[in-house]
Amino acid sequence: MAWEEWERAKAVVAARESTRMRLNQAGASGSGGSGAADLVVRQDDLGAVGHEAFILHGELSKKADIAAAGSGNEASGSTMRAAAALKSHHLELGSELETTVEVWTSQVKHVLQAAAHISNHLDYSKKMHARDDTQIAADLKGRTGPVSVSALNEYFK
Repeated sequence: MAWEEWERAKAVVAARESTRMRLNQAGASGSGGSGAADLVVRQDDLGAVGHEAFILHGELSKKADIAAAGSGNEASGSTMRAAAALKSHHLELGSELETTVEVWTSQVKHVLQAAAHISNHLDYSKKMHARDDTQIAADLKGRTGPVSVSALNEYFK
């Protein structure tokens, strides 16, 4: 890279630096910021994502269980029975198929746990935000005039 290219690259990065988001700082004018929210999460958004995670969990539980596929009332599914039959004929494919089912089952369990965690967490977050909003609105309803930053700060502890 030539020196001129390096200087141009630094200038481009420096230009980007001036438009970065600033956290925990008021605007240079001292007005407390632009007034526009940087991050907005609506309760409907949380509920929709949580609901989709719940649906994913239900569908994945039903459709991804290859260990029990075709099991009916028997103890193991057709895939594991096939693995056992192959192993009984001294074929390495039986052990490999069994390992594949075990790894698949383990991975599916991890995804199910993640989907359940997301669903539960977002449902909880939605309820907590609604409760907090109600509490803040009730506390601030009787006030007249501007609310001090220190009073608002109490709600974030």
